[in-house]
Amino acid sequence: MPDSVRVERRWMRASGELLLAGVAPFLFDRYITRQDYARISWQSVGHNLSPGSWEWDYDGFQTNQIGHPYHGSVFFNSFRSNGYGFWASAGAAFAGSYLWETFSENQAPAPNDFINTGFGGAILGETTHRLAGKLVNNNSRGLKRQAAEVLAFLINPMNGFNRIVSGRWGKPVICYPAAGSGPGAMPLGGNGGACPFDPTPLRVELDAGMRKYGANGAHVFRDGRYGIYGRVRMNYGDPSTDRRTPFSNISIAVEAGQDDSAAINVVTVYGSLTGWALRLGKSRQVLVLSANYDYFHNAAFLYSGQSIRANLFSHFVIGGKSGVDVSLGGGPVVLAAVPNSYLFHTRDYDYGPGLAYNAGGRLDLAGRLSYSLHYRGGWMKTINGNGSHYFLHAATNEVSVRILPDCSLSGELGYFALRGEYAHFAAVSRVYPYLRVSLRFDPLFP
Repeated sequence: MPDSVRVERRWMRASGELLLAGVAPFLFDRYITRQDYARISWQSVGHNLSPGSWEWDYDGFQTNQIGHPYHGSVFFNSFRSNGYGFWASAGAAFAGSYLWETFSENQAPAPNDFINTGFGGAILGETTHRLAGKLVNNNSRGLKRQAAEVLAFLINPMNGFNRIVSGRWGKPVICYPAAGSGPGAMPLGGNGGACPFDPTPLRVELDAGMRKYGANGAHVFRDGRYGIYGRVRMNYGDPSTDRRTPFSNISIAVEAGQDDSAAINVVTVYGSLTGWALRLGKSRQVLVLSANYDYFHNAAFLYSGQSIRANLFSHFVIGGKSGVDVSLGGGPVVLAAVPNSYLFHTRDYDYGPGLAYNAGGRLDLAGRLSYSLHYRGGWMKTINGNGSHYFLHAATNEVSVRILPDCSLSGELGYFALRGEYAHFAAVSRVYPYLRVSLRFDPLFP
């Protein structure tokens, strides 16, 4: 039977998988790793069911800021991979978070975990749903098909599990012409006829090279040492098309490398929620409302937050194949984790909401030479931590020269900056410069 993107809604299976996504890690924590927090009792469950029991927790930065959002993405995809849409599946992420906080830990439910798992889980969940679908919704066969299935499973385990139990694993998509195309016609690829292929273009940039982070006030060219790094950046869709479908346009960046802080140093996701086309003179502009997830953890700096932003994208043609892209954005930060120079209990970061804003531009000269300049800033008011508020800034500029059709040399220079104003401690102001040099491979996948 042919595969299909349109999956029938299965409430019972989706609900069972949501429970499984909570029970499986609980059993692992309780009986394999024997974690103290997994030693639940009727008393702990009764306490956690009380609305007044909620407390902020003091877990590590990675656990709270990437572990919980990833778990939330599994809750999300328990419904998304069973035929439900984005908004219903986002509700499942929050429901799964509540069940875990209430029934799977003897610690009090934490508002930061609930937000990180629910909000961050919805963003990562829809992103992994789209990427896994892009890999398997095609008519590839043989070794290529099996490799795509395995990679899609690693990206979105819940979707892979459903492909196995439904018998769709390893089966290529078959597309047929629309009615009236004539008898005996051959199956079609692309978007022709009754075809579930995802025609959304996917641009991938793979960087491999050297990077250097400077300590506070250091000279990035003179001080510090270089380390190997790799980065993947993906752009799914276009902000000017299919604007009303959530996550029809997604931008992702994941970076890892030699670092004494964490294996994964950067994860950023932008996903469009809705948008409006604008036309001012000869320029093409789009206003997009987006959901955003940011995670930075390197030897010099750490920050994580989830936000909702209004983004204005403009494109200006300057002749031939050359052009300028400009972006402006801003909006509320739902919850951010910002480094605290003065420990709050055992935690080295503070929690709070705030505002995020960004601006950027990219000049492209006939696809051979490009220069980009980007700025990201934010303000955060602490609601759990030492009495404080923070200003954060990050700026970068990059030059890229194409040396082969799908290969470029690039160099990037930038900095992270943080200023913290404390009610009972001295203010802190720090600047961390960085430098990256890489070889970039950037194919386009239709």
